[in-house]
Amino acid sequence: MDQIIIRKAGLNDLGTLLRFEQELIAAERPFDSTLQDGEIHYYDIPAMIAAPHIALLVAVINEQLIGTGYARIEEGRHYLKHRQHAYLGFMYVDPVYRGKGVNRAIMEVLKNWALEQGIRELRLDVYYSNEQAIKAYEKAGFHRHLIEMRMGL
Repeated sequence: MDQIIIRKAGLNDLGTLLRFEQELIAAERPFDSTLQDGEIHYYDIPAMIAAPHIALLVAVINEQLIGTGYARIEEGRHYLKHRQHAYLGFMYVDPVYRGKGVNRAIMEVLKNWALEQGIRELRLDVYYSNEQAIKAYEKAGFHRHLIEMRMGL
Protein backbone atom coordinates (compact mmCIF):
# COMPACT_ATOMS: atom_id res chain seq x y z
CA MET A 1 0.00 0.00 0.00
CA ASP A 2 1.15 3.53 -0.71
CA GLN A 3 2.24 5.77 2.15
CA ILE A 4 -0.48 7.23 4.35
CA ILE A 5 -0.02 10.94 4.99
CA ILE A 6 -1.79 12.50 7.96
CA ARG A 7 -2.28 16.26 7.77
CA LYS A 8 -4.52 19.02 9.09
CA ALA A 9 -7.77 19.42 7.19
CA GLY A 10 -8.33 22.55 5.13
CA LEU A 11 -11.37 24.19 3.60
CA ASN A 12 -10.44 22.59 0.27
CA ASP A 13 -11.25 19.22 1.92
CA LEU A 14 -14.78 20.31 2.86
CA GLY A 15 -16.66 18.41 0.13
CA THR A 16 -15.07 15.09 1.02
CA LEU A 17 -15.41 15.72 4.76
CA LEU A 18 -19.14 16.41 4.33
CA ARG A 19 -19.45 13.12 2.44
CA PHE A 20 -17.50 11.30 5.17
CA GLU A 21 -19.82 12.83 7.77
CA GLN A 22 -22.89 11.44 5.98
CA GLU A 23 -21.26 8.02 5.60
CA LEU A 24 -20.38 8.02 9.31
CA ILE A 25 -23.96 8.93 10.22
CA ALA A 26 -25.29 6.16 7.94
CA ALA A 27 -22.98 3.67 9.67
CA GLU A 28 -24.17 4.81 13.11
CA ARG A 29 -27.92 4.78 12.35
CA PRO A 30 -28.28 1.04 13.10
CA PHE A 31 -26.84 1.69 16.58
CA ASP A 32 -28.96 4.77 17.40
CA SER A 33 -32.73 4.84 16.93
CA THR A 34 -32.83 8.42 18.24
CA LEU A 35 -31.17 9.94 15.16
CA GLN A 36 -33.51 12.02 13.00
CA ASP A 37 -34.45 10.72 9.56
CA GLY A 38 -32.95 12.34 6.47
CA GLU A 39 -29.73 14.29 6.19
CA ILE A 40 -28.36 15.52 9.50
CA HIS A 41 -25.02 17.02 10.49
CA TYR A 42 -22.98 16.28 13.57
CA TYR A 43 -20.30 18.89 12.90
CA ASP A 44 -19.67 22.46 11.83
CA ILE A 45 -16.64 21.44 9.81
CA PRO A 46 -15.47 24.93 8.68
CA ALA A 47 -15.55 26.08 12.32
CA MET A 48 -13.63 22.97 13.38
CA ILE A 49 -10.94 23.64 10.78
CA ALA A 50 -10.49 27.19 12.11
CA ALA A 51 -10.71 26.45 15.84
CA PRO A 52 -7.40 26.57 17.74
CA HIS A 53 -8.61 24.02 20.33
CA ILE A 54 -9.46 21.41 17.67
CA ALA A 55 -7.13 19.38 15.47
CA LEU A 56 -9.17 18.09 12.52
CA LEU A 57 -7.00 15.72 10.53
CA VAL A 58 -7.30 13.85 7.27
CA ALA A 59 -5.53 10.74 6.04
CA VAL A 60 -4.40 10.92 2.43
CA ILE A 61 -3.04 8.39 -0.05
CA ASN A 62 -1.99 9.61 -3.50
CA GLU A 63 -3.77 12.94 -2.87
CA GLN A 64 -7.06 11.11 -2.12
CA LEU A 65 -8.70 11.63 1.29
CA ILE A 66 -9.34 8.23 2.86
CA GLY A 67 -10.05 9.05 6.51
CA THR A 68 -10.53 11.67 9.16
CA GLY A 69 -10.64 12.29 12.89
CA TYR A 70 -10.39 15.14 15.34
CA ALA A 71 -9.27 15.92 18.86
CA ARG A 72 -11.02 18.74 20.73
CA ILE A 73 -9.73 20.11 24.02
CA GLU A 74 -12.50 20.08 26.61
CA GLU A 75 -12.66 21.09 30.23
CA GLY A 76 -12.78 18.19 32.66
CA ARG A 77 -15.42 18.08 35.33
CA HIS A 78 -14.37 19.83 38.50
CA TYR A 79 -14.16 16.59 40.49
CA LEU A 80 -11.84 14.74 38.09
CA LYS A 81 -8.08 14.50 38.43
CA HIS A 82 -7.49 16.00 34.98
CA ARG A 83 -8.33 19.65 34.35
CA GLN A 84 -8.73 19.11 30.60
CA HIS A 85 -8.91 16.20 28.19
CA ALA A 86 -8.92 15.74 24.45
CA TYR A 87 -12.14 14.31 23.08
CA LEU A 88 -11.74 12.28 19.88
CA GLY A 89 -14.46 12.16 17.25
CA PHE A 90 -15.31 12.01 13.55
CA MET A 91 -13.20 8.87 13.37
CA TYR A 92 -13.96 7.64 9.86
CA VAL A 93 -12.04 5.60 7.29
CA ASP A 94 -13.23 4.89 3.75
CA PRO A 95 -14.36 1.23 3.70
CA VAL A 96 -11.79 0.36 1.01
CA TYR A 97 -8.96 1.31 3.39
CA ARG A 98 -10.26 -0.18 6.66
CA GLY A 99 -8.03 -2.66 8.44
CA LYS A 100 -4.88 -1.05 7.02
CA GLY A 101 -3.88 1.06 10.04
CA VAL A 102 -5.40 4.34 8.86
CA ASN A 103 -7.43 4.97 12.03
CA ARG A 104 -4.45 4.04 14.19
CA ALA A 105 -2.24 6.50 12.28
CA ILE A 106 -4.79 9.29 12.72
CA MET A 107 -5.14 8.55 16.44
CA GLU A 108 -1.38 8.57 16.92
CA VAL A 109 -1.07 12.06 15.41
CA LEU A 110 -4.06 13.25 17.50
CA LYS A 111 -2.46 11.77 20.62
CA ASN A 112 0.80 13.60 19.90
CA TRP A 113 -1.10 16.86 19.25
CA ALA A 114 -2.88 16.48 22.60
CA LEU A 115 0.43 15.87 24.37
CA GLU A 116 1.87 19.02 22.74
CA GLN A 117 -1.11 20.94 24.18
CA GLY A 118 -0.31 19.63 27.67
CA ILE A 119 -3.23 17.17 27.66
CA ARG A 120 -2.76 13.82 29.40
CA GLU A 121 -6.22 12.26 28.98
CA LEU A 122 -8.03 11.11 25.81
CA ARG A 123 -11.73 10.31 25.70
CA LEU A 124 -14.18 9.20 23.04
CA ASP A 125 -17.69 7.81 22.72
CA VAL A 126 -18.60 4.60 20.94
CA TYR A 127 -21.93 2.83 20.68
CA TYR A 128 -22.20 -0.05 23.14
CA SER A 129 -23.22 -2.55 20.47
CA ASN A 130 -20.52 -1.46 17.99
CA GLU A 131 -18.15 -4.27 18.95
CA GLN A 132 -15.93 -3.77 15.90
CA ALA A 133 -15.19 -0.17 16.86
CA ILE A 134 -14.79 -1.06 20.54
CA LYS A 135 -12.20 -3.72 19.69
CA ALA A 136 -10.31 -1.25 17.47
CA TYR A 137 -10.21 1.37 20.23
CA GLU A 138 -9.17 -1.20 22.84
CA LYS A 139 -6.37 -2.31 20.51
CA ALA A 140 -5.27 1.35 20.37
CA GLY A 141 -5.06 1.48 24.18
CA PHE A 142 -8.50 2.71 25.25
CA HIS A 143 -10.55 0.84 27.83
CA ARG A 144 -14.24 0.72 28.61
CA HIS A 145 -15.11 3.27 31.24
CA LEU A 146 -18.79 4.25 31.46
CA ILE A 147 -22.00 3.10 29.87
CA GLU A 148 -24.53 5.81 29.05
CA MET A 149 -28.06 4.59 29.53
CA ARG A 150 -31.28 6.03 28.10
CA MET A 151 -35.00 5.47 28.14
CA GLY A 152 -37.47 6.79 25.62
CA LEU A 153 -40.74 8.00 27.14
